[in-house]
Amino acid sequence: MPVSTLDRSVTEPIIRRLNALRTLSAQASASLEHAVLEGMQRAGSGEDLISEGDPVDSVRIVLSGWLCRYKTLEDGRRQIVNFIFPGETCDAHAFLLAVMDHSIATLTPVVYSEIKRARFETLVASDRSLAEAFWCETLVNSAIQREWAINLGRRVALERVAHLFCEIFERLRPVGMIDGNSCIMPVTQMDLADATGLSVVHLNRTVQELRAAGLIVLRERTLTINDLDALKDAALFSPSYLQLYRRK
Repeated sequence: MPVSTLDRSVTEPIIRRLNALRTLSAQASASLEHAVLEGMQRAGSGEDLISEGDPVDSVRIVLSGWLCRYKTLEDGRRQIVNFIFPGETCDAHAFLLAVMDHSIATLTPVVYSEIKRARFETLVASDRSLAEAFWCETLVNSAIQREWAINLGRRVALERVAHLFCEIFERLRPVGMIDGNSCIMPVTQMDLADATGLSVVHLNRTVQELRAAGLIVLRERTLTINDLDALKDAALFSPSYLQLYRRK
């Protein structure tokens, strides 16, 4: 069945994201579009798509909305260990493991596709470019986790928050979610605090420092970066770990 123009707009984030990592063949793009459309799902804000300890039998691809990976201590304290944006997967190869080692929750209403393991394995086996693109995404996710470990372990508060803003901006760019020097920022200060290992008070004070320095404007769920190069310098940020523009 042909994919309509409207359908193509829905699947555009994942096609753009994977194409930034590997150039997909026309057949690979078409096959992926059909698989994504077959598994379309919706979820509201604040829902767990999958919880720590759950078995995994499918691949979830985010088409719109924001999610987070998180772990919770026994006393209820939460650490967000990564965000998941449109065009990204909730671990393309997690079904190779017995159970999830973390939870994935929606931070906004989301549209996503759920592709069962057998369907996904057939899909990637049929086209090398698609298989390599998904493996590249898995490797980039590992690189992001290493960078987040450095963020929490070595960067001071201002560097941490600035680095997170730079990363969000650069990860949204390949999927067309940047408007000039601005992008949406639909998460709460609690979410940002849990992602940077700061208290909400400390997070708020740090954001105010970045504002006072003229580096950012954060208003009405929109982040505007006044000087991206200066923000990168303040964050000690290099986007090389994101591998965003490698095309083969």
